Amino acid sequence: MVGPAAKREAVAHLQAVMGLSERRACSFIGADRKMIRYRSRRPPETELRGRLRDLANERRRFGYRRLFILLRREGEPSGINRIYRLYREEGLTVRKRRARRRAVGTRAPILLKARPNARWSLDFVHDQFACGRRFRVLNIVDDVTRECLAAIPDTSISGRRVARELTDLISRRGKPDMIVSDHGTEFTSNAILAWSKDHRVEWHYIAPGKPMQNGYVESFNGRMRDELLNESLFFGIDHARSAIAEWREDFNTTRPHSSLGYQTPAAFAEVFTAAGHPVAQPAPYGVTETAEALVAAG
Repeated sequence: MVGPAAKREAVAHLQAVMGLSERRACSFIGADRKMIRYRSRRPPETELRGRLRDLANERRRFGYRRLFILLRREGEPSGINRIYRLYREEGLTVRKRRARRRAVGTRAPILLKARPNARWSLDFVHDQFACGRRFRVLNIVDDVTRECLAAIPDTSISGRRVARELTDLISRRGKPDMIVSDHGTEFTSNAILAWSKDHRVEWHYIAPGKPMQNGYVESFNGRMRDELLNESLFFGIDHARSAIAEWREDFNTTRPHSSLGYQTPAAFAEVFTAAGHPVAQPAPYGVTETAEALVAAG
């Protein structure tokens, strides 16, 4: 019995069950009678509570900070402390994940030009349909603007398919200075090695067993799994494509991104391009091998 609400309940219980007076019940509990008699004069805030619940039901993996940003976009003047209080009172707290082990030691970061298309990151994320058949999604992320440039689901994606999708993406957005990936067979295939040489795009491979070196796309994969894949049941490839395309559009244009000051990636890209900063945040540590090195090594 630490808080006032718990002490009020205890005093009421002693009065109802034991037949004690208020004075005697308060002496047993160690509570002040003024505190027991106090009744809150706060307004019920029914509309704000209802809207907060609606947003939390729509965005079931959003915490109070992102819900606060969404409410502010709608013109809600309440501060973040009030939103947090209502968030707790309504029982909307999101279950936290287990903490991950953090790397220790000192490593030199790779500086990155602060502009779109300075570097892209590629990786796969896996899931399955309601029937049990597995499928995979090729995710392509711009490391500076955090935009999801493509999220391509299919039951099988080869190295040639990756090269074809990259060619289509370059025709729409422009060529990146660098692409980072792991040593997956699709990314180390002859098709990708030839593509990077023909298009003169520098392709770097992270160290084996070090996914933290490709941290931007790994973080994106975690958000996709937490907010979409774990929350959805896909009945076929067409259903998966439409749902993933809709979520990708929402991620780029609506979802607040904490590392961008709770801006959306699309809005940040516009402001960032206009600002013209010379150097962006450091890239993940330890990006090592290039496509040319793999070709030379056979």
